[in-house]
Amino acid sequence: MEINGSIALVTGANRGLGRAFTAHLLDRGAAKVYAAARRPADMSLDGLDADRVVRLALDVTDPDAVRRAAEQAPDVTLLVNNAGSNTWQDLVAGDLDRIRLELETHLFGSLHMVRAFAPALGGNGGGAVVNVLSAMSWFAHPGANAYHVAKAAAWAMANGVRLELAGQGTLVTAVHLGLADTDMSAGFDSEKLPPLEVARAALDGVEAGAWEVLVDEWSRSVKASLAADPHPFYEALAAATF
Repeated sequence: MEINGSIALVTGANRGLGRAFTAHLLDRGAAKVYAAARRPADMSLDGLDADRVVRLALDVTDPDAVRRAAEQAPDVTLLVNNAGSNTWQDLVAGDLDRIRLELETHLFGSLHMVRAFAPALGGNGGGAVVNVLSAMSWFAHPGANAYHVAKAAAWAMANGVRLELAGQGTLVTAVHLGLADTDMSAGFDSEKLPPLEVARAALDGVEAGAWEVLVDEWSRSVKASLAADPHPFYEALAAATF
């Protein structure tokens, strides 16, 4: 599909990658962008073409809010599932409620969105879904294992719905990256991707019909390691400085 003239909905659009997706969609000629966030009234439109932005109240962990969003945005042709969280929980000793929140956000939240918007996408010509995932879809790390499990599940979900929606002409593109320069990564002293670079790579992938977009070398190397014995990978990871 072409981004120019598309009608997009971006979750978690108030900051970080969501804000970058909103801005880059407008730059590439999207006719309208529904900018969805829990508190849309607090969302600044400075620097954006406000005439093409529609603020939308949405909590992806609330099925009723997702249903209302689908009713309010029936013309969507591109869905960007970007909303995310990291509760920094491990699995054995971590808080189970916070672990569940990770799954509710990344897996079930994105799945709620896909299920709610699939009929509109099909009716509007097929369109596309972008699921913003992570290199951590493919590896665990102490202190963030709930995030790893949630992103791994979201990756598997993307693979499943891609096949299920192919018959209606809907592309599902999974986007993987290491660290982007957002609030979520503020505590890491590592090289970070500019959010606009991530949005550009993702939308380039949509226009190319890509099933997956691996934005950086880190994501490419992590995925390539999956076919090998995991022990050397985790030894190297433990020795790395973040």
